[in-house]
Amino acid sequence: MLTTEIILFILLAYLTGAFPSAVWVGKTFYKIDVREFGSGNAGATNTFRVLGKKAGIPVLLMDIFKGWLAVNYLYFVAVIPESIEHQFEIKLVFGIAAVIGHLFPIYTGFRGGKGIATLMGLLIGLHSLAAVCCFGIFIVVFSISKYVSLGSIIASIAFPIIVILVLGSVNSSLNMFAVFVPILSLITHQKNIERLVRGEETKIIFGKK
Repeated sequence: MLTTEIILFILLAYLTGAFPSAVWVGKTFYKIDVREFGSGNAGATNTFRVLGKKAGIPVLLMDIFKGWLAVNYLYFVAVIPESIEHQFEIKLVFGIAAVIGHLFPIYTGFRGGKGIATLMGLLIGLHSLAAVCCFGIFIVVFSISKYVSLGSIIASIAFPIIVILVLGSVNSSLNMFAVFVPILSLITHQKNIERLVRGEETKIIFGKK
């Protein structure tokens, strides 16, 4: 049941996800708006690209934390549903609200990032085992290719395979969401895919800056 309290927590989850980590770190510590450089994206990848790992790692961790925190707002709800599936659905709604907040942050004129790191935080909160497996896949692909976008895309495609086929989930809400994850990733990475095809995508190499 969608209560007033749940609606308020959905709004809080959106505002949490909307916190502009990349913009805040760039402007506060480097006097740079990362949206004006690189890909123009307000996310961890562009922060790595523009400012290097000293700025990129904190932004990445903050973006992941936003998704995880939003999912766990469930435990601050006054009356938590007894049904495990209902609890999962509320967590999912909170997490999706955070991802939407990251994509379209009210604080910075709705110019956000791609939402992958925040989505990862959501996945950790919902299904940590599947999230860890996907993160491992991302690390392998990124280590070989040096393309964050390619690692993110392949890891997102692997998520429903791991959840449904490998782990055999029977949670219909989780399974439907799992199928949605790669769709979102492909949509938000459209320009990256075009650059990958043309061989113009920027590689991220640690050790710089």
